[in-house]
Amino acid sequence: MKRKRESLFQFSLRGLDTNLLIVLFFVMVFGFIMIYSASYYTAGLSKTYNNDSMYLLKSQIIYSLLGVVAMLVVSCINYHFWSIFVVPGYLVCVVLVLLLKVPSIAVTVKGATRWLRFGSLQFQVAEPIKLIMIVFLATWIVFGQRRLRSWASMFRMILPSAIISAMILKLSNNMSTAAILLGTAVFMIYVVHPEQWKFVLCGVGVVAAVAGVLYYVQNLDASQMEKNFRLVRIRAWLMPYEYEQDKAFQSLQGLYAIGSGGLWGKGLGNSIQKLGKIPEPYNDYIFAIICEELGIFGAGLIILLFVYLLYRIYTISQTAEDLLGRMLAIGVFSHIALQVMLNLMVVTGLFPTTGVTLPFFSYGGTATVFLLIEIGLVLSVNKYSVKKRSEMERRGGYHVSQSYQSRQNWR
Repeated sequence: MKRKRESLFQFSLRGLDTNLLIVLFFVMVFGFIMIYSASYYTAGLSKTYNNDSMYLLKSQIIYSLLGVVAMLVVSCINYHFWSIFVVPGYLVCVVLVLLLKVPSIAVTVKGATRWLRFGSLQFQVAEPIKLIMIVFLATWIVFGQRRLRSWASMFRMILPSAIISAMILKLSNNMSTAAILLGTAVFMIYVVHPEQWKFVLCGVGVVAAVAGVLYYVQNLDASQMEKNFRLVRIRAWLMPYEYEQDKAFQSLQGLYAIGSGGLWGKGLGNSIQKLGKIPEPYNDYIFAIICEELGIFGAGLIILLFVYLLYRIYTISQTAEDLLGRMLAIGVFSHIALQVMLNLMVVTGLFPTTGVTLPFFSYGGTATVFLLIEIGLVLSVNKYSVKKRSEMERRGGYHVSQSYQSRQNWR
């Protein structure tokens, strides 16, 4: 008897993880509140925003609604469908990065060329690349995981992401995106690798290399670092008061905001640092404004929301019916987790300053839309896994979790 072909679309709410949707709703609403609180002063004084104090909030809501629609559409599409496009998708990533060197469509803001403009459409290149590379690497792992034992095979698996990361770093100087892409790839491969001690060994080597770089930078003369802004940024992180008027100004102002918030904060809307002290407080440093206005209590609440959001995504990855579904969910999990951790570490002074936003809180239309599409992928994994389990139960042959059994065979 021929096997029934899986349907490509499933237009129903059954199988959607309601817990994930609820926590996502709270995160997004909390984000809207904080974007308005952090931006109304700057937007109200800026001709760029038509002197409209609600301009950035309205823009973020519009993009979020578009993202929610895209998320629901993606959740209705069988996640296996996207594997067909992984090779063209990878080529699209290469082309997008190369287009950053085309002056007529590349957009430079404050010395950073990270956006492309086609007519009235402008977007940040890094965001679609993150999504495409998650799908690419998940499919790549499915096809190559049985050979994933030697050092050579492990590095071959990481190589495609490493190439894109290197291109982004070289052509757009976007170290944060390069690090997130590479970190996501490493974590995805770590999860399925049969010999995880190799990653521990690599981690020890990375820590030793970082310690060596920090020692080297700390003992350099200022004149030796003038031509390398990354070394200057690291030194400013190590010795912020030597650079308090330029390179370390934003990070110090962020720490002042966090310190002045105390346990309960100054109250929503009462931040002092957003009144011209922290540049664009609604972007990378919005967490500092949250700490100043809502204190440790508000910051802790946001962290708990992210923890639960990530917990739901991880739970879906563990109940996925096949390796592709698990890897897609793990890819989204690692991307969001890395981005949240990097942002919090930068704002609290635990990591050198780099341009990484806080998901769903920092202002950014492109980032919000593609993050919601990633959530749509996770919802699709859960929906089709629930559907498959239901079919097996109806046939009376689903007594042991298929996903659990398949995971035992991955290693």
